[in-house]
Parts: sequence; structure tokens; C-alpha cells
Amino acid sequence: MTHPARSVERRCLVVDDEPSLRTALVRVMQGAGFECFEATTGAEALDVLERERVALVLSDVRMPEMPGPELLRHTRERFPDVAVVMITAVAEVEVAVSCLAQGAMDYITKPFLIDEIRARVAQALEKRRLLLENREHQMVLEHRVREQAVRIESLFLAGLQSLADALELKDPYTRGHSERVSRYGAAIARELSVGPAIVQSIARGGHLHDVGKIGVREEVLNKRGPLTSEEYAHIMTHPVLGWRILRPLLSDDPVALNVVRSHHERLDGRGVPDGLGGEDIPLEARIVSVADAFDAMRSQRPYRDGLSFNAALDELRRQAGKQFDREVVEGFVSVAERGVLLPESEADRETI
Repeated sequence: MTHPARSVERRCLVVDDEPSLRTALVRVMQGAGFECFEATTGAEALDVLERERVALVLSDVRMPEMPGPELLRHTRERFPDVAVVMITAVAEVEVAVSCLAQGAMDYITKPFLIDEIRARVAQALEKRRLLLENREHQMVLEHRVREQAVRIESLFLAGLQSLADALELKDPYTRGHSERVSRYGAAIARELSVGPAIVQSIARGGHLHDVGKIGVREEVLNKRGPLTSEEYAHIMTHPVLGWRILRPLLSDDPVALNVVRSHHERLDGRGVPDGLGGEDIPLEARIVSVADAFDAMRSQRPYRDGLSFNAALDELRRQAGKQFDREVVEGFVSVAERGVLLPESEADRETI
């Protein structure tokens, strides 16, 4: 039994409303080893193409109801892998040439010679083969380029994460902050029944949410005391700076970008950088906002002690509906009550 992928190369459709010419063409093609189908009109030809896989269509130019050029257009749109050769009288060569511009592989003039038909058909099928091979090679190349782009992006993001981690190493008071925010954010998202892909993006955004602090002055970032208004405004440029750094790399991950840009927005509209409020703040940013604030409240600073686990939860509850999304806070508390978010040492654990 012949494999279908190979047999299609030797299958053709002959379309002509004149029985004598159609029969003559069929005989020539059968003599050249082709399995032939016949159609008397363009509409009938399209029906055949719907049912049968062929490599080649030989079509007369002048036919009633649907002329050859119209059949060519439909064939190119619906069956782009099929090679079309037009059959035309000498006086219609201009029409045939215009068909070439529309995608016909070649044309044969009437009256035709058998050797000419065979040569033109062979040439058309060779063009078809080269086009299909070129398309396949292009698809393989595009796939490889996409894979390489993903790999490069992954490596670049890993480098940014390393920079964020290195930035935290300079400040022992926030060491591990981004990793914890990432973990807390993912736990809240799962509690709120967010889909797995979004959870992954929230985790990524949580890990990268403070990347913009790379552009914050180090003396401000590591100041051992309360910030002045100017210093606070300066440090709060980091969401937009991080978003600008990551936007070219995360163009296909708007969820992570929303986290980076909007994790300091507030439900009451008094946050930065865009003054968004309520549900105008993306859910992913509302989630990471709670995770970020909880971990920040827990951290020890030179000018203040970190809050206990329970005290930080109580502060989240007090700010629910004002600074934080109430549903997100409830989700976070629910996760904490089940012990998913364990304090960092047994001594820190308190009954919730």
C-alpha cells in the first residue's frame, strides 16, 4: 500500500468544461503516472478538492459560472499546498500571466503538445516542492529562534533575580524578602482559586517586584533611620523603574508586570505610582501588596522592631478595605491559620 503522504504527489485534478480537451489531458497525465480526478466546473472542482488530496490542478481559463481565475483564487485561499497550472488559448496569454501574479505555478497554451504538458507539470510540481520545503525550513527556524529567545529571556531574568538577591544581601534587614513575597503571593493566589498559570506569574512578579530598587540611591536604600519625604518619594520610584526594566522581557507576561508596577497602589487610591483604587488595581498587584506589606512589617529595622507574626496579621486586618483588598487579606489569614506560612523559628510561633 502506498503511503498517503507520497501518493498525493502523483494525484491531479483536471478542470475543463470541454469533454474532449478534458479527456485528452487526463490521458496525458495518466500516461505520466498520475491518478486523475475530473471536474467540469469550478464549483465541482472545489467539491473534489474538499474530498480528495491532490498536488496539482490543471484548469481551463474560460469556463461558465466560475472562470479559471476565480477557481484559482478559491484554491489558493482554501488549499494553498495545491499547485495550479492554467490552460489557455494563445489569445488569452495576458489573462494567464495575470494568473501567475495571483499564485498560479504556470500556464499551458492551446493547442498543446504532450511533451510541453509533461515539462510544465514537472516544473510546477518542482516549484511546489521547493515552496513546501522552504515553508517547513522556515517553521523549524522560527521554532528554534523562539526557543532561543525564550532561553535568552530566561537567562536574563535569572540575572535580574540574582541582582535583586544581591541587592538584598547588602541589607541584612531585608534578606530573602523577595523570595518570601513570591512564596506568600503564590499561596494567597491559590487560596483565591486563581489558575496555575496566573499563580506562576504572580510568583515571578513577587520575586522581581523590587528590581527597580537597583536604581535607588544606596544611601537612601540602606539609611539607618526614618526616611525624609524626599527620600521616601525617591525610593517609591522603584515600581515604575522596575516595570521599565522588565517590560521588554516580560511582554508576554502582563500579570508579572502588573505586580512590579502596582504593588504599592492602595485600595483607597492613595498609593503609587498611578493612584489606582479599588478594583482598578489588578488583582495580582493587590495580592502581592498584602504579601509585601506583611513581610515588611515583620522585618527588623535599625529604627524599629519588626512586628510579631500575629501583630502583622492584625495590622493587615485593620487596613483591610482601606489600604488592602479585604478578600485578599482574608485569603492570606486563612492560609496563615492553616500553617502554610510558618514563622521563621519555633520561638516566633503564636496561636492565631
